[in-house]
Formats: sequence, C-alpha cells, structure tokens
Amino acid sequence: MKRIYMDRFIDTIEWIAAGFVGIVAANIFLGVLLRNLFSYSIPDAFDFGRLLLGILIFWGIAATSYRGGHITVDLVWANASPRYQRMIDVFATLVLLFVVSVQTYTLFDKVRGTYYDNVLTFDLHLPTWPFFAVAWAGDFSAVLLIAVRTYRLIFQPELMREAKIKPVE
Repeated sequence: MKRIYMDRFIDTIEWIAAGFVGIVAANIFLGVLLRNLFSYSIPDAFDFGRLLLGILIFWGIAATSYRGGHITVDLVWANASPRYQRMIDVFATLVLLFVVSVQTYTLFDKVRGTYYDNVLTFDLHLPTWPFFAVAWAGDFSAVLLIAVRTYRLIFQPELMREAKIKPVE
C-alpha cells in the first residue's frame, strides 16, 4: 500500500515538471508570435521566461533524479558485477542526495533574500520571490525523491529495476 502512494507521489512530481515544460514553451511561443505578427511584446515576457526556466530546471532535476534519467557515464558500472553495480548506484545516489540537499539549503536562502530585498520584475513590478519559491519546492521534491531512491536501492532494489524499465506513457 505504501508503494502505491509513493509511486503516485513520484508520478505527480514528474507531471508537475512536464507541466512547466509546457508553460515555458507556451510563454516562448506566445511571445514570439505576438512580437512578430502584431509588434506587441508581453510585459515582463523576458523576466517570466528566465524565472520559469529556472523553475523548470529544478523540477526537471526532481523528475530525473528518481528514475536515474540524467546524464551518466557508465564505463565502470557496465563492466561491474550486479553486486558492485548496486554498490556504485547507492554511493552515487548518496553523493547526489548530499549535493542536492546543500543546493536546496542555499536556494532557500536565495528565496528568502529575494523576498526581503523586494526584487521585482522590470515592467509589471511583480515580486520575483514566488518564482524562486516554486523552484525551491522543485529542488526540495528532488531531495525527497533522491531519498526514496536511496532507500529503495538499499532495501528494495527490485523496485528500482522496475523503475528503469518502466515504459514512457
């Protein structure tokens, strides 16, 4: 039963990341379309684009961290026995967990800093800290998913094999 809830949580994180891909694409498409056809620029389109791209990056980290879909170099891993492959996976995931945890801590400091400094967008003078907060939430989700990945690699490795071969829906 716990596995079902955790898999739903993981799928939700992946859908949120996919949603931000769509939002970034729509922002770019509308900005270019309006600028080229109607000589009209969306106020703060550049600011929204860069802030949304930052959000997309951090939610993308969350989406790829659990499945191991990020770029890897498997020269040593591919030539190791299954036991050593698992050890390499656990070690690499623990390192990733540490790095992303530190990154999440420092990004929270950035959210707090933009809030207290009252950093605003150029045209509409909207506060930017909510964008940073959403990016931080993606980074925090990455920490949670990497922790789940670490747990499953150690205690339920059969679930991780299923995650690697799960087809894209």
